[in-house]
Amino acid sequence: MAPIISIRSLSKTYANGFKALDNVSLDIEEGEIIALLGPNGAGKTTLISIVCGITNPSSGQVLVAGHDVVKDFRKTRGEIGLVPQELTTDMFETVINTVSFSRGLNGKKPNPELVESILRELTLFEKRNDALRELSGGMKRRVLIAKALSHEPRILFLDEPTAGVDVALRKDMWQLVSRLRQTGVTIILTTHYIEEAQEIADRVGVINRGKLLLVEDKNTLMRKLGKKHLTVQLHARLEEIPASLSEWNLKLNDTGDQLIYDYELGSNHGAIARLLQDVDAAGLGFDDLSTRQTSLEDIFVSLIGEAE
Repeated sequence: MAPIISIRSLSKTYANGFKALDNVSLDIEEGEIIALLGPNGAGKTTLISIVCGITNPSSGQVLVAGHDVVKDFRKTRGEIGLVPQELTTDMFETVINTVSFSRGLNGKKPNPELVESILRELTLFEKRNDALRELSGGMKRRVLIAKALSHEPRILFLDEPTAGVDVALRKDMWQLVSRLRQTGVTIILTTHYIEEAQEIADRVGVINRGKLLLVEDKNTLMRKLGKKHLTVQLHARLEEIPASLSEWNLKLNDTGDQLIYDYELGSNHGAIARLLQDVDAAGLGFDDLSTRQTSLEDIFVSLIGEAE
């Protein structure tokens, strides 16, 4: 089956010479959730804007459901729902009219039952007759989500959807994402909350300075680039690690009272027992052991650092 979004050699250079995207290629399968991570200015929003038909590329091609986003704009835009970062709605319009209008704008016939269902799911129904200017920031964000869902898109873009919102909305958002996924909606999100990407995404892409550094299945990425860190809390401080432990490539913390051992996920656990035997044989007593696994955030920071 062809991917629902196919991006080929996509570049975007603005009039001032700034290159926002540099030869990006990516296929996105129908029904998956992909998280795009990157620092501010990395090119995430530009990529979304091109796929959604808001911005034209300088070169390259994007197909959505087999249609070119430039040549077949009307067909591709109808497949996509976008929740942008910025609140760009008529502040004097009511919630229900805003959402209903958005459905009509995308060429769909009125469907009051569907609109009501969306408003209820997003805890907006009681506010349906309120003007947007009367809503809190979190409620306005919910309206943006309702607008994006009003025309029943097959693809949903969430551009920093939980930035600056309360914990309750963030929780509601990811519950909604989970339900949409069950209906087959393809979801592409950008986020600064890396723990959210680690929690819900199938694949993770890392963008920096307009280049797509990596796109990988989340679990495969964790296995390939993840590590575990064993910390041995010593009885007494050391000035240096004994030569008898040199084969283990240990590190000593700044205060000299912890030995740190990094090892690959899935490696032989018998090695830990041998290490502890060698530590004991070197005359080093220890009080405690702790382990920590590399997080997606650790991997992200490492990749961005390597690309600088």
